[in-house]
Amino acid sequence: MTLGTTLTERPAAAVPSRSGGPAARTARRRAFLNWVAVHTVAIAAALFFLLPFVFVFLTSVMSDGQALTTDYWPTEWNWGNYSKVWDTPGFLTWWRNTLLYAGLGTLLTVVSSLPVAYALAKFRFRGRNLALMGVIAMMMLPPQVTVIPMFLFWAKQMGMDGSLWPLIIPMAFGDAFSIFLLRQFLLTIPKEYLEAARIDGCGDLRTLLRVVLPMAKPAIAAVALFQFFYCWNDYFGPQIYASNNHEAWTLSYGLESFKAAHHTNWNLTMAATLLVMAPVIVLFFFAQKAFIEGVTLTGVKG
Repeated sequence: MTLGTTLTERPAAAVPSRSGGPAARTARRRAFLNWVAVHTVAIAAALFFLLPFVFVFLTSVMSDGQALTTDYWPTEWNWGNYSKVWDTPGFLTWWRNTLLYAGLGTLLTVVSSLPVAYALAKFRFRGRNLALMGVIAMMMLPPQVTVIPMFLFWAKQMGMDGSLWPLIIPMAFGDAFSIFLLRQFLLTIPKEYLEAARIDGCGDLRTLLRVVLPMAKPAIAAVALFQFFYCWNDYFGPQIYASNNHEAWTLSYGLESFKAAHHTNWNLTMAATLLVMAPVIVLFFFAQKAFIEGVTLTGVKG
């Protein structure tokens, strides 16, 4: 029997089937079960954080009567609840004020904190360590400690009570946490890049804008997201300065008023809550790569 005959007479069972038989399905099922077993803790943690959002969404599309029951699945999907919330008097004003507070506050924080962090990371001057200790001390100082003197200054001396400007203007003078985070990242930038820029004739400001700024984008993104989330969710500040002026309310403070006015309409309350959370969730979803990279790289060098 020749070699060619042997190859042609090989049993059909020896040739693997591309369509997949019972053995292939069993192998895939076993692989899936192994994957679930390995990632059980991660799956449980994901469900722990995801289920509250699912509950809020399902409740937001229920009717008024069903929202007060123990049913977890809507019998009728009431998408009009979102339009009712959106048409609530003052809701668009709360949105505008929150965007102004979060957007302008984030911009001022980044612009004012980056030069300070650059100086603490790359300059050698007398009192640098003392200044760094001062920044760290400010991070440990609770904001409730300074709320009374700050309120007396902005409300009584400057006459800015009933607005968000007492919360926005101080961000133009830097933020301790943002300065420290940016400084930790700037320490990882090799000094050879800065020396090469100075040899080419760049001054300190031009080196910061042309060399340091492009390389520090991950850290800047992380600081910007931290500050934006803080301003968006801030309830304490608007309560102190803007509670007596409805035109200056933010979403976080206005949501409390909305809940008090619709304390039995849990479907509308959940719809309003979801509309407040949605921008932050979407922003973090698209910027999570830069956020995680910036937070990870800020602790590389001390």
